[in-house]
Amino acid sequence: MSGGCALCDTPGGEVLWADERVRVVWPAEADHPGLCRVVLQAHVAEMTELARSERDALMTAVYALEEALRELLAPDKMNLASFGNRIAHLHWHVIPRFTDDPHFPAAIWDVRVRPNPRPVPSDFAPRLSAALTRRLSPGVA
Repeated sequence: MSGGCALCDTPGGEVLWADERVRVVWPAEADHPGLCRVVLQAHVAEMTELARSERDALMTAVYALEEALRELLAPDKMNLASFGNRIAHLHWHVIPRFTDDPHFPAAIWDVRVRPNPRPVPSDFAPRLSAALTRRLSPGVA
């Protein structure tokens, strides 16, 4: 599908890792700079529309991203979310949370309670990309 789905028509952020089934993107959101998404390459709205192997590939990428973000940023908590209410294209938000982030302890879409988020390191994108490649690319150690 194209011409109406933002995740079909655009990558949705800087692509840090991809294969034929999924891509991991970093949208560099101002309030939550470490937030990333795992986006299904095909236009599918619901997890139950996927074959088991497709579900496994998607969730393997979600778990690898969570693990890599924990390694790089040492957050206080990780949030995983998949809604698709505005964009009915299957994707997961993987969000490192810090007790001093703009919305903690509430959801990131709730009322802001603090002014400035913790920045990610200047080399965040290449380091996260390398960490994902180690975890997700066959034959890479």
